[in-house]
Amino acid sequence: MVIHFNVDGHLACGHKGKQLAASRELNRVKCRSCRNTDAYKQARKDQRNAARRMSRQGKATHSATDWRAEWIDRLTAMAGLQRLPRGFSGQAFV
Repeated sequence: MVIHFNVDGHLACGHKGKQLAASRELNRVKCRSCRNTDAYKQARKDQRNAARRMSRQGKATHSATDWRAEWIDRLTAMAGLQRLPRGFSGQAFV
């Protein structure tokens, strides 16, 4: 069964009928005519840009954390002498 792209209550390809299956989910659309319309292409572009924005925001918050300082603080808070891992200026105890 062919699934059409539904835009504001109408099919993007212009087909009419009460028995036609339609969806707003872009991945489910199988109609080639619907896929070639400007409305479908714009919706796909908007979906892709939204996904990129979300991934950029996630990366920015992850890279902003200073994991070395957090690790030193964690080892300092532990009881007893703790050796820093390799790459932490001379293997000092904290």
